[in-house]
Amino acid sequence: MLRRLLIGLVLGLIVGGLVAAGLVAGLGVSTFASAGGAVVAYVVAAVTGVLTGLVAGKPIWSSGAKIEAGLKAAFGALVGAGLMFALRKWGGSWTISLPAIGAIGPTSVADLPATSLPFVAAALGAFFGIDNTGGDEGDAKGAPANVRRRIAAGSGKPGRARADGAAGADDDDDAELATRAKR
Repeated sequence: MLRRLLIGLVLGLIVGGLVAAGLVAGLGVSTFASAGGAVVAYVVAAVTGVLTGLVAGKPIWSSGAKIEAGLKAAFGALVGAGLMFALRKWGGSWTISLPAIGAIGPTSVADLPATSLPFVAAALGAFFGIDNTGGDEGDAKGAPANVRRRIAAGSGKPGRARADGAAGADDDDDAELATRAKR
């Protein structure tokens, strides 16, 4: 569980860092205040949540993960915007000075894409990493993946598992077992 948490945290930091680098270096948005304010911050946080949902936990390119990744992406958009709201509302007193990216003077952590987006994505990535069980379908059904079931020869029905041929017979097969016992 700790391993999945750390992997999700690192993936979230990478996704948030890449989105922040795209905003800061690519688009020249050093602060959200210079780019249009809170609306841009919420939209970019939602996009970061979507990208984190697609990558963290069970990624979209895994087999059978399309629906799960889509749900995580939708959830990530909502929670990403919610985390940005919480960061802007209650984290406004946290200030940092990053003149290297163009932020002049002490600026709120929530107004800097280079700090707020990795925080949002790391929180989501950690959550999605913990949520990912990492098991196979056999594990989800309760049977260990390395245990094989024995199928009775000649029954033609794979749902009828037998341990030693006659053990564990269904009620429908009582007549068949009686005829075998007479032979």
